[in-house]
Amino acid sequence: MAVKVLIADSLSDDGVKLLKDESELAVDIKTGLAPKDLAAVITPYEGLVVRSATKVTAEVIERADRLKVIGRAGVGLDNVDLNAATKRGIICMNVPGGNTISAAEHTMSLMLALARKIPQAEASLRSGKWERSAFTGTELLGKTLGVVGLGKIGSEVAKRAQAFGMRVIAHDPFLSTERAQQLEVPCVPFEQVLKEADFLTLHLPLTAQTKHLLGAKELAAMKRSARVINCARGGIIDEQALAKALTSGALAGAAIDVFEQEPPPADHPLLKLPNVVITPHLGAATEEAQLNVAIEIAKQVSDALLGRGIRNAVNMPSVDGATLQILQPYITLGEKMGLLAARWRSSRACCSRWWARTSTTSTRPSSPPSGASRSSRRRRASWRSSPT
Repeated sequence: MAVKVLIADSLSDDGVKLLKDESELAVDIKTGLAPKDLAAVITPYEGLVVRSATKVTAEVIERADRLKVIGRAGVGLDNVDLNAATKRGIICMNVPGGNTISAAEHTMSLMLALARKIPQAEASLRSGKWERSAFTGTELLGKTLGVVGLGKIGSEVAKRAQAFGMRVIAHDPFLSTERAQQLEVPCVPFEQVLKEADFLTLHLPLTAQTKHLLGAKELAAMKRSARVINCARGGIIDEQALAKALTSGALAGAAIDVFEQEPPPADHPLLKLPNVVITPHLGAATEEAQLNVAIEIAKQVSDALLGRGIRNAVNMPSVDGATLQILQPYITLGEKMGLLAARWRSSRACCSRWWARTSTTSTRPSSPPSGASRSSRRRRASWRSSPT
C-alpha cells in the first residue's frame, strides 16, 4: 500500500513533481484548510507538507493517527504545535537555508526604502504631486546597524550592511566567539544594541522567550532617530507599543514584513502611519527561494517516509542513511538491553512478592545457613554497586 502524503499549502510544481514521482507515495493536494478542516481529513496521511499558512494545531495532531512526518517548506515551525507532535513521535522538519538570501535581501530592501522614504515618495508622485523636499532621507554609510540574531539570515544581512559602510553590532546569546570574529561583528549586550543602533533588525524565531522582546521599555531605550526592521516573525515586536512610539516621535520609523496576526486587521495602527513601510510577509517570496524550499522539503519528506534518512528535523537528531546503517547495530543492542532490563525488573518484582508470601509459611526455614546468608549478602551488594 502506498504511503499517503498531504500537501496543505501551495508548493512549487517542481517540489510536487518530486513527491509524485516516488512510486511508493500517494500525494494529495488540499490547500486553504482551517485547523478543524485539516483535522477532519488528516487521519489516513503519514506525511504532511505545509508552508506558513496552514496551522497544524494540537487538535490536528490528535487526529493524525498515522502521521509520521511534518515538513515545513521554509525556516520557522511556529505554525506547528511542536510539543504535541513530539509527544506523538512525529518528526518535524524544515528547510533552514532555503530562503536565507531572499530574506536577507528583503531586509536590506526595507532598510533602504525606510531610509529614503521610497514608498511614500512613489505614492505621492502617483497622486500627481512633485514634493522633493518632503522626502529627504538618510544615508546608511556610517550608521550603526544592530542585528538581534546573527544566524544564517542575520549574518547575511550583516555582510551586506558592511558593504554599505555601516558599523554592525549584534546580540546573539547562542553565537560562539569564533563565529562572531569570522563575521567581524562584535557581540554586545542587548541593552547596548538598543542604545547604539541607528537601525535595528531582528532575525530570530518566535518563542515564549522572544515574544514581545521589543516592547515599550526596549523601544524607549532607543534613539529617537532610530528605525526598526522586522522580517523575522510577527509577535517579536509588541505592535501596539511600536505604533505608540512611532506616533509620539519616540522612534523615527519602522519597516514591517510580518505581523502577529496575518493578515493584520484593517484597523491595525501600523497600517495608518506614514513613517512605516509594510509588506505582506514577502521575505521568502522570490522564485529562487520558493523553488529551493519546495525541492528540499520534498526530498526530505520522501526520504524520511521511505527510510532513506532524516535531515533538518527539529525534534530529533538528523541522521543520513549511511550513518544510520553504521549506528543501527548499536540502536538494536540498546533496544534489546532495554527489554532485558525491563524483564529483569519484572522478574525481580515477582520474586520479591513470592518471597513476601512465603516468608510467613511454616515450611520455609527461619533463615538460610550462615554461609549462604553471607554469600547472598555479597551478591546483593554487588548488584547495588553495579551501574544501572
